[in-house]
Amino acid sequence: MTDLAPLTPAHAASAAPILSIRGLAVSFLGARKSWTRVIEGLSFDVAPGETVALVGESGSGKSVTALSVLGLLDPATSRLEGSILLDGHDVVKLDEAGMIRHIRGRAAAMIFQEPMTSLHPIYRVGEQIMEALTSHRDMPRAEARRQAIALLERVRIPNAAGRIDDYPHAFSGGMRQRVMIAMALASRPKLLIADEPTTALDVTVQGEILDLLKDLQAEYGMAMLFITHDMGVVAEMADRTVVMLRGRAVEQGPTAAIFADPQQPYTRALLASVPVLGSMKGEPAPLRFPVVDMKTGIAGDALPLRSKPDLSAPILDVRDLVTRFDLRGGLLNRRVARIHAVENVSFRIFPGETLSLVGESGCGKSTTGKSIIRLNDRSTGSVRLGGDDLFGLGAEAMRRKRREIQMIPQDPLASMNPRMTVGDALVEPFMEHRMGTGAEGRAKAARLMEQVGLTAAMLERYPHEFSGGQRQRVCIARALMLDPRLIIADESVSALDVSVKAQVVNLLLDIQDRMGIAFLFISHDIAVVERISHRIAVMYMGEIVEIGPRAEILERPRHAYTRQLIGAVTVPDPARRHLRRNQAVTELRTPVRPLDYTPPARRYEEVAPGHLVRIDG
Repeated sequence: MTDLAPLTPAHAASAAPILSIRGLAVSFLGARKSWTRVIEGLSFDVAPGETVALVGESGSGKSVTALSVLGLLDPATSRLEGSILLDGHDVVKLDEAGMIRHIRGRAAAMIFQEPMTSLHPIYRVGEQIMEALTSHRDMPRAEARRQAIALLERVRIPNAAGRIDDYPHAFSGGMRQRVMIAMALASRPKLLIADEPTTALDVTVQGEILDLLKDLQAEYGMAMLFITHDMGVVAEMADRTVVMLRGRAVEQGPTAAIFADPQQPYTRALLASVPVLGSMKGEPAPLRFPVVDMKTGIAGDALPLRSKPDLSAPILDVRDLVTRFDLRGGLLNRRVARIHAVENVSFRIFPGETLSLVGESGCGKSTTGKSIIRLNDRSTGSVRLGGDDLFGLGAEAMRRKRREIQMIPQDPLASMNPRMTVGDALVEPFMEHRMGTGAEGRAKAARLMEQVGLTAAMLERYPHEFSGGQRQRVCIARALMLDPRLIIADESVSALDVSVKAQVVNLLLDIQDRMGIAFLFISHDIAVVERISHRIAVMYMGEIVEIGPRAEILERPRHAYTRQLIGAVTVPDPARRHLRRNQAVTELRTPVRPLDYTPPARRYEEVAPGHLVRIDG
């Protein structure tokens, strides 16, 4: 499929760079017609067959660098200085026609973070891959279709010949990312730019994609520019690393050397903030992340949770929770099948305790959280909050009960009204539940803003004026406005940078220490789950397959799916870079069942005190 011979690291070291950036400066035109410099004096090389990681937090200039390499910045509002030599062409000096003729697709191709925004929703995936083949390689359509199927097979999409005519929405997130990789490979680029290609993926799917990229690079001899803020991914993928801070490269060198002996305070701080699975071994209670000074790189002590759960009576008791959704189709829009989203889920949470619910996307974690708080009306079973059965309450009684159970959403920006100030957004539920006067609500909002690490003056700002981490803090403050006894945190830190993620986790633990609030922490980030949890429940296909104390689940997993989940976690250790997981590549099994389907009875075995494992078969 390719004319490019694989390159060994030795070949790469002796070859001329495929990409050489020297003194790159990028400026954007602001609202007041003034130019703002976002990248300053950036220089680095990428050799054939080599992987270079661009690392840094949001706003450091990583993605702007990648877009500059491909000439994808708007020339009317951006200005580039310096040089970007790619396959012998200076990108800074090329016009749009030159970029199309020499660079895009031919010299370099790009994999974006969110494939659904890059794939056209009304065109079949095969057509979109074929377009790259016919445009860049002048290939006849019949041959392009054969090559498109071969590319889908190469990126390990099961039944590629049968799925080539599917639309993007019919694929899972991981499979859509594979389609994007196939499109990028179609033109046989010499440089592959991967911009956060695994950030939004579950841990097992992330592992599959990383292994795939390693194999394809070894086969094709491509250079790779890998953009990420996940230091575990950096350790696993990169030969060399460039650390960026506010548009500048503060440190660069071999990845192993940077991990072993970082020279700059910011690099040390970045590495110190990385959650490492296994670091909690022997710790009896949840453990805060060490507070790291981003200017000096000095990390403080990792303080354990002081308070203990009150095990006398559960605050939440879920029994045999079932949530199903009907699928309709045909001329008369009749029910044709049913989605078994949550099946016979049971667990308890005690005051001051954190139970983490983990599993891949589509396993039913978020649906479980929404079903508990009655955000859908498709659930049966029993959900008792403080002794009251929520499913038996009327609308007004449920509205009052919601004061005791609040939710922190995954996307804080989407959950806030863009036309309301943060102060109004915080006071609104306080007034809706008639907890006091407007002045009292405003005073409470000001106190909570201080408690979550913000300031009372920020109450007058609108949501778009905050960073992602600050918006998440606002959502935490909003949840606390009603003095809840239980908070459901639904993927509340998954999209945050590593240092901000550590800060938010520490904030949640501080709140639990101070107020005794219980948490249902929904996440697929196992390393973070290890830090914050008392107990862990593992979900697969809508069912809990294993539940027990944190140490039992992570150190002695008994169910095969739990072992697979833990084994896929990236470890920030460059010595593990050449390891492969060798996991079978399959899409998550569908929870869609016929209307007459009856789930099999499940049995659980207690393998240790409080540690239950589902017996399959």
